[in-house]
Parts: sequence; structure tokens; C-alpha cells
Amino acid sequence: MKKEIPKAYEPEKYEDKIYKNWEESGFFNPDNLKVDKNAKTYTISLPPPNVTGTLHMGHAGMLAFEDVLIRYHRMRGERALWVPGTDHAAIATQTKVEKIIKEEGTNRHEMGREKFLERVKKYALDSHDTIVNQCRKIGASLDWSREAYTLDKTREKFVNLVFKLMYDDGLIYRGERIVNWCPRCNSTLADDEVEYKETKSKLYYFKYSKDFPISIATTRPETKLGDSAVAVNPKDERYKDLIGKEYEVDFIGIKLKIKIIADRNVDMNFGAGALGVTPAHSAVDWEMAEEHNLEKIKVIDEHGKIRDGFKEYSGLDVKEARKKIVEKLKEEALMEKEEEIDNKLSLCYRCDTLIEPLPSLQWFVDVNKKIKKNNKEALIDWDGKSIKDVCLQVVRDKKINIIPERFEKNYFHWMENLRDWCISRQILFGHQVPAWKRNVNNKEEIYVGEDKPEGEGWEQDKDTLDTWFSSGMWTFSTLAHSPKEVSIENGKLKIDSDDFHNFHPTQVLETGYDILFFWVARMIIMTTYTLDDIPFENVYLHGLVLDEKGKKMSKSKGNVIDPLDMTKKYGADATRLSLMIGTSPGNDMKISEEKISGFRNMVNKLWNISRYILQSLDNNFKFSNFQKEKLSVADNWILNKLENLIKKVSDDLDNYRFSSAGESLRDFTWNDLADWYIEATKFDEGGEKNKVLIFVLKTLLKLWHPFIPFVTEAIWKEFNDNDLIIEKWPEIIKDEKYSADSFYKIKNIISAIRNARAENKVEPGRKIKAVIYTGSDLKLIKENEKLIKGMRTGIEDFKILEKGEEIENEIKIVEDNFIIYLIGAIDKEKEILRIKKEKDNLEKQITIIKNKLNNKNFVEKAPADLVKKEREKLSGLEKELKEIGI
Repeated sequence: MKKEIPKAYEPEKYEDKIYKNWEESGFFNPDNLKVDKNAKTYTISLPPPNVTGTLHMGHAGMLAFEDVLIRYHRMRGERALWVPGTDHAAIATQTKVEKIIKEEGTNRHEMGREKFLERVKKYALDSHDTIVNQCRKIGASLDWSREAYTLDKTREKFVNLVFKLMYDDGLIYRGERIVNWCPRCNSTLADDEVEYKETKSKLYYFKYSKDFPISIATTRPETKLGDSAVAVNPKDERYKDLIGKEYEVDFIGIKLKIKIIADRNVDMNFGAGALGVTPAHSAVDWEMAEEHNLEKIKVIDEHGKIRDGFKEYSGLDVKEARKKIVEKLKEEALMEKEEEIDNKLSLCYRCDTLIEPLPSLQWFVDVNKKIKKNNKEALIDWDGKSIKDVCLQVVRDKKINIIPERFEKNYFHWMENLRDWCISRQILFGHQVPAWKRNVNNKEEIYVGEDKPEGEGWEQDKDTLDTWFSSGMWTFSTLAHSPKEVSIENGKLKIDSDDFHNFHPTQVLETGYDILFFWVARMIIMTTYTLDDIPFENVYLHGLVLDEKGKKMSKSKGNVIDPLDMTKKYGADATRLSLMIGTSPGNDMKISEEKISGFRNMVNKLWNISRYILQSLDNNFKFSNFQKEKLSVADNWILNKLENLIKKVSDDLDNYRFSSAGESLRDFTWNDLADWYIEATKFDEGGEKNKVLIFVLKTLLKLWHPFIPFVTEAIWKEFNDNDLIIEKWPEIIKDEKYSADSFYKIKNIISAIRNARAENKVEPGRKIKAVIYTGSDLKLIKENEKLIKGMRTGIEDFKILEKGEEIENEIKIVEDNFIIYLIGAIDKEKEILRIKKEKDNLEKQITIIKNKLNNKNFVEKAPADLVKKEREKLSGLEKELKEIGI
């Protein structure tokens, strides 16, 4: 009795059931794995998706890559832990909810702080549930018992304690500096949260007053209301004698004091070679003001409007003010000229609002302060180094490897140019700054700590912290499971958690290259400072997921592909494969429904192969070790190929070559196993083929499992009682060596015959005779005569000789040391007709091209390249005609 297996694999009938079984088995939790307690650990912290809606194809790719690694290392017998979690994504989540309530006819001010935050938390919870469901649908084997959230109580404890440590070390300070301000979000942004858009802008040339000696050029005349200097290059002969002089001017009704200062960074060739210095609205100008003791005049407020005290311009937004100032400059004959230039606009990465650089009292992390730590046992030597120094050093010393390596340059450039990190945000949702303030005798006192200090008048700072401050602690904060496990002891953070001691640092951070600076760098900052250790050993950066035309996916373009829609239509396995095969680290990947559909064919192919093998066996079949002397040449060949496959896939996964591993598996499955070995077994009577088939299938399912876990588990359950997810990863048995040489010879003969038939246009159904001269391989060929005849060669009569005479007027094939003649393969009458038809067609094409080239108008007026191509084409056709020979 043969085993009955459904003809088609229907993912929807298996996937939910299989995932439920995995969860209930507890195998996602390394504590439940039957491995030695001292076994090697392997840890990945899931980059926490923002609780702002649903996952996109980029997230699906991230889940697929990481799940491959976790399943692989779990099968290697390691204590593999994949920690799940979500990010509160402060600005993004608050902005999303504000848009929702605006459509409902209200806003956060009308709702009040408490009600608004309740609404945001509910939205975040609903989004969280959606995200978790999507992770399950894609097959992510995350340990849900260890799930974390960047805004939960445990993470809050980490944030408060690390803030205090950094404050006490003098690394966090509160001060007024130029920040990136979003008038729409009413909050600061970090430098790398600013996006840039290429545009055309007007460059205006004018003087502050008619008697001012220098013309300046700017794209933002409205900020000139706050100028306190003009900067020129000290080498510029035009202005050399003016450096150091001061002027009082009436700039379109606004009194200004302008000092001429020298700065070697001024480009003498841009504009007028002189820059109006606006300290309150440019980070560069702010530094000039500090150096030259210039007045800092704030012109634009937090709502993007001109502040009070600027007469008729006060209350105008920047565009209105610009228009009015330009008109005034023209009225007073101060405008010299206007020209259009290429310019970059600075935009908020969340809402695309134009960023205003302006001075603001904020909390900052000092990345340049030299600090000293006396921890001789630490991985990192802090002696006299800054955060910036250490973060550069751990990557330079290869304590952290970035894959692909070319992104190290990006990392170094960003870190070397890193300015103090503004960590405070003026929004409601997020970790509130753990600082308390009060005024005593008109002097502000500040206390930093978890709880409100004793005494009267203390109020907690209303600002919240940058999302990246809390998510920067993700690899270690997620390995504590209660606020009680975290404390400060002797000025250091203490984490009293077995998970932290067992699973940190993590082995790899797999994420998109677009957040190398947003998140990856900040995790290195926070972990090296807090723990004197690294957060991860490797960083694998994948590219962005683009549509089939290479365009970024967006709802407005209508080119978004929803991963849930794809898993429902084609299955999770096909969706996963489409995101891994054909990709490379750090490069963007194109995805289309057609590509996903193609990988569904691969999944179905594996199902059909497995079904054929299993249904070929009797139910009483029991596997036992091979008898090597009974293995056929095909058996030896496939076992040899399988050994090489195990080595290749293992090495690829150890080195993050996901696509290469997947392509090797696909080629073996489709080509070696299906097209060759299974076909060869149909002509093998007895022997060890059944044992080999089952052995190959079992091994192949294990190798495929990390990539396509659902279909492999479904097949496995058809002939095994245990779970594939915890099967041991295949290893090469050193004593077992299988020779592939003999079958390669047979395979090459079969391929050569097939190719010769195709090249000579022998009809597929035409049966022919063959003669083969084998040389020293007479015995091998005779033993495999049936195989050669049966493998779609169309040979019905086969003469096998060691050597012989040349056979005239028949198709001759030379392959390796073999000479093969195909007898009667060509119907000579039909062949004459075919050749005549081909000759007539060639002569017709030659005549057409000759006529074209004999036409003077064509030769003289057509592009030279086109004429050249036509001549080359003519030469090729004439050569073909000559070779026909009739």
C-alpha cells in the first residue's frame, strides 16, 4: 500500500496550523530546546517595528533574513534566541494619531494631555496586535514569551537610569543651541532625521543699505532681519581692508549692527563671496557667533512665523515675509539681481515640513567629552576617550563587522562629523525626561532621577526623549524582564538577569542600510557607554524593497505590495524566497507579484518531488544504512552533490550569503534531483535507490527549512513523527566519500546526444540508432546502456564498442574520450528541403540589406552607427550563406 499525499500544496491549509504547533511546542524558546545548558548561544534582537500601522515588504524581508539565521543556528544545536518587540516611535505615532483625530474634528489641545495619550496608547496597542499577527503569518520563529516594548515599565527603568548615569558623568547637559525645529511637529529633530530635497531656489544679491560697502547673497532674505555680521574669506582681496570694521545700518526699517569678520570656510566664488551671518538660524553661523562674540537675534519662532519686535514683518510666515522683504529691497533700490540656483531644502522626515534651524533650550548628549573609566576587565578601553572615539574604535578594530564592508566608510564619516546629540522632544508621547526643576531665589535647580525629589516646588521637565535614546538600548534592555532586575550600583548599571548574562552581546543586527545612522550607530553609542561592551558582533545591512521598475513603493503611486496579501495568495514560503534570492547585502531589491508567483512554483516543485518519492515507497519501507557496494553510479553522484550542497549552504549562511545559499538549493532541487537523479532511478531496478531517495529528501528538507519552513514542515510530517524545526542540521560524514565521476560521464553523454538532436533539428519523437566508441570505459557504458537510452535521448538501438571505424554522413559527437555517432537521425530529403528554405530566406535578407546600402540617401543621412550595424549584419548573413554550402 502506497502513501497517499495531496496532489497540490495549498499553503492556507497548512500554515496557521503549523505555526500554532510550533508555538505550542515551545521550541521558539531556547530554554525548551534539548541542548546542553552550556551550548553556544546565538541571539538576534528583532529591530522593533514602529507601532504606526502595518508591516510592509521591507519588514517582511527583514523577518525572512533573521528567521533563516535563527532556524539555522537552532538546528545547529545552539541556544538560539530571537527577541521580539515593538517601538513606540514617539513622533511618528503621535503624528499619526493627530491626523486621525483631525479628521474627527478635534485636536490634542482640545482633548487635553491625558485623553490624548490614552488615544495614542490605544492606537499603539491595536497596531501592535496587527504587527504581531503579521510576524506570525510570515513564519517568524520569535520567542514571544520574551516580547518587549520600548515604552514599557522595564524599558522605562533603563531609560531613567542610563539618563542619570550620563548626566552624572557630565555627558548629558541642558543648554541653548541651534537645533533642527519642525514647526508642524513643534519639536526638535536630530541631524539625521532631516531629509533633503533637491529644488530650484532664488539667490538674491543685495546690500543692507545704500552706504554699506559689501553686497551679500542669500536664498532666505527673511532671516537677514537677525544678521549681526558679514563673513568673508581672509584671502579675498576685495574685502581684506574691511575685516574688523563695524557698521550700523537701517535694513528695510530694522536697525542692525553688522561686523565684518574673516572665515576661511567662506567660498569666494559663491554669490558675492560674502555671507550674512545669522547666528540664531544657522548652526555654522552660531559657531561663528561664539568665536567672534556676536549678538544672536532670534527672528523666526517655533511656529515658523516672524517674532514680535520686527515691525511690519512680525506675525508673517517665512514665505510671506520673504515676499515682502524682496519687495522692500526693490523699492529701496538695494536689490542688485536675482538668479535661479540648485538648492537643497531641509525637511522633517515625518511630515515633510520645512525645517527651521533656531536656538532652543534642550537636552544634549556631549559626544566629544573625554571621560575616564576604571574598568580594566572591560572589552573597551575608555581612558581619555569620548563616545565618538570609542564608537569609531570598535568598528576600526573589527569588534563589530559591518556587512557589506563598504558601509564602514559611511559609518566613519557620520561618526567623525557627529555633533552633540539633541535628545529632547517637545511632544507628549514618549519617555518623559527624568529631570525635575524648581526656582529657588530666582535660580533654577535641576535634579535628575527616577522619582520626584523631596521638597516643595519641584516639577518634572515636560519634554520627552528622542525615540532613538530608548531604542539605542534595545539589545541589552530587552534581556531584562522586570524593573527589579535593573539598578545602579557603584556608579554602574547592573542588570541582574540570566538572559543578559547568557545572551549578550548579540551575534548579529540585521536591518536596512537606511537606519545605519538613525539606530545602528546609536546602539553602539548607548551600549559601549553603558556596558563597556558592544551590542552585536556583526551588522548585516539589507537594501530597500522597490517595485519591479526600481521605484520606491508608496500608496500615492499605487505600487505598494502588501506582504499579507502575498502570503494569502502565494504562501509565506514563496513570499520569503522572493525577498532573499536574487538580492545582495546593501543593495536595493526589486519585487513584483510575478517574482513571488515564480517562487511559488519552486515551493510546488519541492512538494511534487517529495510526493513522488514518498508515494513510490511501500508503507512497510524502513530506512537503514546504505550498502555501498550496491550504490549505482547515479546514487554515488547524487550523494556527492548532496555533500557539496551541505558544505556550500552551511558556509553561505555562516557568511550571510542568503541568495547564494538559496540559489544552490534551488539548482540542486530542480536540476540535480528532479531532472537527473529521480529520472535515473526510473531505470534502476532494485539496488539502494529507495534508501538514497529518502536520505536525500530528509537532508534536503533540513537544508531548505530555514528558507521555507512551512512547506518543509508539512512534508516532513508526512513521514516523520517529530518536528523538523528542531532536527539536527546535516553534517558531512568524513568517512563517507561518494564518487561522482562515473555518473558525470553518463550525464555528459546524455546531454551531448540531446544537444546534437536539437542542433540538427531532429524531431523529438524520431527514434534513432547510435554507435559509441568508449575507450577504456566500455564496462561503465554497457552497465548504463538502459539509462542512456531511457533518459530522453530517443535511442532505440545502441551499439557499444571500445573503438571502431569512422562512420561517414552521420551526426558525429565527441564528448570527453567518447565518440558517438547518431545513425539515421537526419531525414536527408527533409534536410535538403530545410536547407533550401533557409538558403532562400538568407538570400532574401541579403538582397534587402544590399538595396538599403546601395541607397545614397540612407548611407549619407542615416546615423553612422546604424549604417555600420547594417554592414555588419550583411557580412554575417553572407557568411551563413557560404557555410550552408549548396
